[in-house]
Amino acid sequence: QVQLVESGGGLVQAGGSLRLSCAASGRTFRSYTMGWFRQAPGKEREFVAAITRSDGTTYYADSVKGRFTISRDNAKNTVYLQMNSLKTGDTAVYYCAARRDLGYSRAGVGYDYWGQGTQVTVSS
Repeated sequence: QVQLVESGGGLVQAGGSLRLSCAASGRTFRSYTMGWFRQAPGKEREFVAAITRSDGTTYYADSVKGRFTISRDNAKNTVYLQMNSLKTGDTAVYYCAARRDLGYSRAGVGYDYWGQGTQVTVSS
């Protein structure tokens, strides 16, 4: 069992930056591929980024590529999402998720554990 707790959300102006953190419980954090998803009001949850458990390979949605960076610190059991050049369209609740299986997935069903989410609001 893994418990995930996100933090770092808030209100920021367009063009600004935020860094989200996701702290995981347990001693097996390095065994999980970690992902970030987001869900805006009235929209389906969508994949944002992932970082694999094996070699730290990163993957991004086209909409955030070049602006967001996912990273992990296995010593701190934490995964981060650095978000730069934020746009109003990035407004959503952001969730981190952990996947036991090898590889990564862009589908939410590919992840086994989820955090409670943190709100990111980007104003114009």
